[in-house]
Amino acid sequence: MLSQVAEAARARALVPTVLTFAPHPRQFFAEKNRRPELSPPQINGLRDKLSALSQAGVEQAVLARFNQNFAEMSAEDFIEKLLIKGLKARWLIVGEDFRFGRQRSGDVSLLKKMGPQFGLEVHTLSEVKDLNGHRVSSSEVRAALATGDLTQAQSLLGRPYSMTGHVVHGKKLGRTLNMPTLNMRVTPRCAARSGIYVVRVHGLGPESLPGVASLGVRPTVEDDGRILLETHLFDINIDAYGKLICVELLKHLRDEEKFPDLPTLTAAMHADAQHARAYFAPHGL
Repeated sequence: MLSQVAEAARARALVPTVLTFAPHPRQFFAEKNRRPELSPPQINGLRDKLSALSQAGVEQAVLARFNQNFAEMSAEDFIEKLLIKGLKARWLIVGEDFRFGRQRSGDVSLLKKMGPQFGLEVHTLSEVKDLNGHRVSSSEVRAALATGDLTQAQSLLGRPYSMTGHVVHGKKLGRTLNMPTLNMRVTPRCAARSGIYVVRVHGLGPESLPGVASLGVRPTVEDDGRILLETHLFDINIDAYGKLICVELLKHLRDEEKFPDLPTLTAAMHADAQHARAYFAPHGL
């Protein structure tokens, strides 16, 4: 879809643009109806989303605030006020099942009906399937991440699943256990399964660095519920505070656990590191 947007923009001297919403409409209605459990997990934070769009050739991203006024906008106003007057859209591509406007009343047929009077060329993209014939969708990606199936997630995304963020200060507990970590905050509703991962880190030098990471709330040492990604790099100690890093999640080793004491936690951490090293062994660290 994005490659078609970029190609159409080049041919018409337009700016390849993506319209997205914040918060996700499903999240808005889940919070409004006091059903937070219905909010969709986030595959990526905004930084990673914008980075992926840029790499796909998108030059402009419009982040529309989804609120009550937006939810009550008629389908006709969505087309005329947002797409035509707001974005000055001239060429549009959407999925065949795209719905918009109050109570999802607008659809592709309405877009194609109203488009010509505003000089808007409307195209649709039929569903995309992977090599196994499964439909590629955000729901499928979320399902793969929820089960820790990073191979399937990579197949659906076309790239390894990763998270980007700045290294922040933690409690320095890892240093006392001889396993210093790079700590990074992640989105509160992260779609990835909590647990221990084999990872590869980019942004700290010319080459990626292998390591092992813990994604979760650290139940053994914390009780505030804040999600962190804590990454231990092998055989290297880098002062990375404040630096922007990208952590690729390669394999889910085990789920997050609450251990009875620090010695048990330490033993588990060193075992996790050995399993991660074994993952890299065939190719070298």
